[in-house]
Amino acid sequence: MSLELALENYPKEITTKSGTTITLRPLQQGDAEAYHALFQTMPPAEIQYIKHRVVDLQTFQDWCDHIDLGHNLPLLALREGRVIGAGTLHQKLGGWRRHIGRVSVHCEPKERGQGVGYTLLAEIIELASQSGLQRLEAEFMAEQISAMALSAHHGFEELYRLEEYVKDMQAIDHDYVLMGLKLTTDEEYAGMG
Repeated sequence: MSLELALENYPKEITTKSGTTITLRPLQQGDAEAYHALFQTMPPAEIQYIKHRVVDLQTFQDWCDHIDLGHNLPLLALREGRVIGAGTLHQKLGGWRRHIGRVSVHCEPKERGQGVGYTLLAEIIELASQSGLQRLEAEFMAEQISAMALSAHHGFEELYRLEEYVKDMQAIDHDYVLMGLKLTTDEEYAGMG
């Protein structure tokens, strides 16, 4: 199955393990303010661990103005029209890392523990598998313990850790952790029977 075919299943409603019903769908052009609002709910101590300048609305406007779901696929979780979580699948469409995707998941703090992040990561993993990717990676600063635990719950394992390798938005050094997951692709499913 291709990514294009997989995306035909969205938007879709899912009930999380806590009984919360959310709508999942890819990012759309008019989503900049709602997507930005998700990150405004996060404490500054958390924002410093995010690679992108998520405090700036312009970052989200740029993303919405240049949507390329084949390279970067933000999957939004909405409840009552509000973005309460987002998971992103990043892909290289050529080169020696074309079979590896990178994932990230962010949830509104008050929604944590309700299965929103768990559901988003599960959906991203499924989309990656349906797209023919063979591996996924997730990058963290060592302090992101709960995010690493969520990834580990889905089968990600620590690949390596580099001491004081990355800097947060305040230019403070942190250990870099790369976690990885080997996927079963559609081609491998087709060979079973």
